[in-house]
Amino acid sequence: MKLTGSEILIECLKREGVDTVFGYPGGVVLGLYDHLHQQNDIRHILTRHEQGALHMAEGYARSTGKVGTAIVTSGPGATNTITGLWDALMDSVPLVVITGQVPTNLIGNDAFQEADIIGTTISCTKYNFLVKRVEDLARTIKEAYYIASTGRPGPVLIDLPKDVTFATTEFSYPEDVHLRSYNPTVKGNKGQIKKAATAIRKAKRPVLYTGGGVVISNAGKALRTLAKKLRCPVTNTLMGLGGFSGSDPSFLGMLGMHGTYKANMAMYDSDLVIAVGVRFDDRVTGKVDEFVPNAKIIHVDIDPTSIRKNIHVDIPIVGDVSSVLADLIAELDKAEGPLFDPAEREKWEAQIAAHEAEHPLGYTQSSETIKPQFVLEKLYELTRGNAIVSTDVGQHQMFTALYYKFEDGRKWLTSGGLGTMGYGFPAALGAQAAFPGERVITISGDGSIQMNIQELATAVINELPVKVIILNNHYLGMVRQWQQLFYKENYSQSYLASTPDFVKLAEAYGAVGLRATKPEEVEGVLLEALRVNQPVIVDIQVDPSENVYPMVPAGMANHQMVFSDPDDAHPVPVPDRNDKKQPAKTSVKASAEPRG
Repeated sequence: MKLTGSEILIECLKREGVDTVFGYPGGVVLGLYDHLHQQNDIRHILTRHEQGALHMAEGYARSTGKVGTAIVTSGPGATNTITGLWDALMDSVPLVVITGQVPTNLIGNDAFQEADIIGTTISCTKYNFLVKRVEDLARTIKEAYYIASTGRPGPVLIDLPKDVTFATTEFSYPEDVHLRSYNPTVKGNKGQIKKAATAIRKAKRPVLYTGGGVVISNAGKALRTLAKKLRCPVTNTLMGLGGFSGSDPSFLGMLGMHGTYKANMAMYDSDLVIAVGVRFDDRVTGKVDEFVPNAKIIHVDIDPTSIRKNIHVDIPIVGDVSSVLADLIAELDKAEGPLFDPAEREKWEAQIAAHEAEHPLGYTQSSETIKPQFVLEKLYELTRGNAIVSTDVGQHQMFTALYYKFEDGRKWLTSGGLGTMGYGFPAALGAQAAFPGERVITISGDGSIQMNIQELATAVINELPVKVIILNNHYLGMVRQWQQLFYKENYSQSYLASTPDFVKLAEAYGAVGLRATKPEEVEGVLLEALRVNQPVIVDIQVDPSENVYPMVPAGMANHQMVFSDPDDAHPVPVPDRNDKKQPAKTSVKASAEPRG
């Protein structure tokens, strides 16, 4: 049976189980879009920007555990995917991105809407393909989905010239993939697992430090079993939230730059760190020389290049997290006698409890201004974690990580490695497309939401009832916080003087717009947003002076946290919204609000 390249692509997507594609058409992919229009098995969601398509595919992939798929045209359509590709690569999100390309005989001739997307994306994809013969297309698609979803997942790009989409060949889809140079290690080394088990039995103050690898590998159940068996405290990275229950008494909260004091101090005081599916990135380690100075480190990760890249580890184990944890638990079960001394565990738990009592997570509530922490606490109270929650990047992201308890890592969508403003809303739309019956919520800031606000049209037209909660502080909040603390309160270009009326903007798109300006209004607008079955923007006017604490200042060690504004801090200026100038630094001195 002879098929065109476009027909082959559609048939291959069906055989890979693809049910939803996010994309934006253009000249060289019109043949492909013509065949998409003639079938009903794959749903195509038209986005309003190619970056939005990539983030929607990410949200779909992160929430389902399947490979996300996007299709865009050549030239600027392809180059608009770069941010999404980098985001997916750094956060290990499986994507297959199909970009159109000019006909093969025009490649390299500076043809209209030509871009060297293979050369451009070689550093931000797990692998990329340029298909020059229609005979190679089916095999390439099979390999792309295999590479994207195995080992450490990531984005794979297929560049598809126009003439290949119209050429014909006999269709045959390969059943298996055999790549000599690509064979990810799944099973951990038995000898290393035995060493890890021996170290665990000797430890008096162990900590489980877990990350996104636990979620990707669906290893949450195994992690809970191990933590309970060892009576061991657990801390998550930003990407690992939900991999362990946020309401479990053993959970220490997130660690790192904006982690909890008890999590960072437990790591600092520990004698054994069991690191599972993590990268030891700089936001976690702080000053490397003083990171876990008294601990041995076991590191489990499927990506061998992540081991010993940033931190020396004593017992490396390369393998799939779920498989390694199962083997480790089995090895521990072979031990004769108890795995730990109960008296030592009691001392360890008391030491951690003392740290929590010294600096508990908290803030000073106000009857006049809305605190962002209060909004997140109220949202959790109303949803009890029964929602898929995405965020953009900034203060609101950290407040969400600290004050909303996650029970399922698949229900937590955020940009960790790249820190992409504009990620949260389209990612939520991708998750909503995958789970139309689920409650999906985006937490954003008045800066981040404007990065991809055009996707509100996508939400309305496709009936994706995502709730967008904007913590509106009139600033690029995290930029403003750093300017206050480290740049002598020079608020250069961080005041958002031209922020639109988000309620009117929502209504202009055909969505629902709500607003809260006082603490007593918060619960009502959240309940109304959750009630309606439409896309909603909730503009919550929060205290512009509120900073994210605790905080590890750049260059400091994790045990050197700060918990409040300095004593000589001034109130954050918020000039008249009609004044387009940057706010002048105030000369009025105010003492810092106590926190804790």
